[in-house]
Parts: sequence; structure tokens; C-alpha cells
Amino acid sequence: MAVEAAAGRELYAGVMSGTSLDGVDAVVADFAPASGAACESLGAAHVPYPTMLRDELVALQTPGTNELTRIGAAANLLAELYADAIGNALAAAKLTAADLFAAGVHGQTLRHRPDRGFTFQLNNPARVVERAGVTVVADFRSRDVAAGGQGAPLVPGFHAAMFAKPGVHRVIVNVGGIANITDLRVDGSVGGFDTGPGNVLSDLWCAKCRGTPFDAQGAWAATGKIDTALLDTLLEDPFFAAPPPKSTHRDRFTLAWLDERLGSGGRQVEAENVEATLVALTARTIADAIRATASDATEILVAGGGANNATLMAGLARELAPRSVGTTADEGVAVEQVEALAFAWLARETLAGRPGNIPAVTGAKGPRVLGAIYPRG
Repeated sequence: MAVEAAAGRELYAGVMSGTSLDGVDAVVADFAPASGAACESLGAAHVPYPTMLRDELVALQTPGTNELTRIGAAANLLAELYADAIGNALAAAKLTAADLFAAGVHGQTLRHRPDRGFTFQLNNPARVVERAGVTVVADFRSRDVAAGGQGAPLVPGFHAAMFAKPGVHRVIVNVGGIANITDLRVDGSVGGFDTGPGNVLSDLWCAKCRGTPFDAQGAWAATGKIDTALLDTLLEDPFFAAPPPKSTHRDRFTLAWLDERLGSGGRQVEAENVEATLVALTARTIADAIRATASDATEILVAGGGANNATLMAGLARELAPRSVGTTADEGVAVEQVEALAFAWLARETLAGRPGNIPAVTGAKGPRVLGAIYPRG
């Protein structure tokens, strides 16, 4: 049994494939480490998406032909990758599946429409159980949405457990395809919401113009200049001014969304300047959100793929001065592991029968135990 094998430890895996669509991140963590920390990462793995799967997931973001068959096939392939990632993370930790209580497997979001009462994460948890040999907790967002919430962001509870610091007002910024913030206030209360596009638009533009899936370290964006007229046009989207609770997804911030706004000015903008402006949009909307809801914060910690974008990090530092801007790595947590760790933590909360959502963040009617459990037995 896992309890016996764990020998007093609380070992969980977390698996995340986010809105950047670059692949699967998995981590194995101990939530009762001898160090006394909130959790300790024991092993991690990244499994990149095959180009064919990434292209199909992008295509499935919008309505198309033969969708049900394509969704089923993509879910099965995703489940194989999730199982591989769990196995690789276990190997890195020198552990086996029997050592784990469970794995939290978020799935790949294809539609997120809390305004219409649903959210859909592509997954086949039963297949993950069969392949990985672990209990799986999945479908974390649906219960919160059913309770009237946004179903996102769900990471603030973990952020509070991991990064709250007595007497310090901190904000945790996650920059994946979509960006979100967690406000860790001095009084112990927690806020948070999605701020808008993180890497999604700059990735899409880079793929269109340069044939690469993302702008490594923001190097291409650094060669361009911010087009203030274009930036102002992008900022007119009503999502940015809407009050929280709020969440969004890449099916809102698309190339079509960008192309419409590029064409609205009736002038040409150089490709590298568009890229620089898209990075500036991410920095501005994150900073505006912090200024509006967490103006007293003194420390900003960034996680997710965006933390590796030097151009974005420089933009955030300028926008948020004189606050200190660093990354979760400064606190000993690798930026690419934070979301996977969060879903390991959420799986732990589910098995313990504890709520995983924060109603003040999502807007749900109250605390809810999240997720569906697929036992390995």
C-alpha cells in the first residue's frame, strides 16, 4: 500500500500541460518533508508534445469537423504522455508508483467558458491509471464552475501554502499561455485572478512569422520597439478592465483577435515591433492588475515559462518599480515546476476531503472539494 511504502511521507505527483501547449510537466513531491517545508520536490520531468499533437490541440481550440473522434484520439495520446511523465518523474526521484498516494492530472484545456457554465479539460484519467499504476485525481475545475465560480485560477491555495511570508505583502505571478496573479496579503487573506494573455499571443506571432513555437528568452522581441498605438488598441479589450473574479483562455486571445486589431489602424507594423508590443501587453496587464488590487505589495515572484523571458522580466521590473521582481527560483522552487506542484497539492486536498478552491478568488458560492478520483485498485 502507498501509505506503508511512503513510511510517513506524503508523496504525490502533479502533472500539468498548460496553455502554452509545449508539453507535459510532472513533479513528484513530499508534503511532509523532514525539513519542515510546505513541500519538497523530489523529481521532475518534461515530456514535449509531438508536433502532430500540438498542431491538433491548436486546431481543436476552434470548432471543426469530426471533432468527437479527434478529441478521443488526442485524449488517449495525452494520457500516454501523462503516464510517461509520471514515470519519468518517479524515476528521477528514485521512487515507484506504489510510493505515491495519487497524481493530480489537470488535463489540457480546450474550452473554458464559465460564463456558460462549463469548462473542458481534455484527458483520459482511466487510461493514465492503467498506464501509470497510480490513483489519479482529475477534472479539478468543474466543481467550482458548477458552484458558480470561474474554475480558475486554482493555484492560489498552493501559492499561499508555499510562498506566504509573515509580514510581507507578496504577489505570485504565473505566466504560462495565460497569466494570473495570486495576492498574498499581510493579513493572511488571498486574492487572485487571470490578467490576460501571458505567452500565448507572442508564441502565436513568433510561430507565424518565424516558424518557431516561441521566442526563446524574448530575444526577437528585444530587437523590436513597442508600438504605443498598437498597445493602446490591444488594451481596449474589455477583459482587461473587467473586475475580478475573472478567468480566460487561449480561445479568446487568438491570432484572429490580434489580426483584427492589427488591421484596425490601417497601417503596417514591423513584425519584430508587434512581438515587442505583445510582450509589453503582458507586462502592462499584469502590472495594471497588481496596481489595481495589490498596490501595497512589495515583493513579486514570477513563475511559469514567462519567467525565462528576459524581455518580459525586464518589462515587469520597469512597470512594477520600486517593488522587487524575482522568480520562485529565488525561494527554491523551479519556475517550470510550480503549476505541477500545485496540482499535486490539489490532489492531496481532494483525497483529504478538503476544499481546493478559494471562493474569494474564483467567485464560487463557497469552498468545494475539487476533482474526480480514479482509484488504481
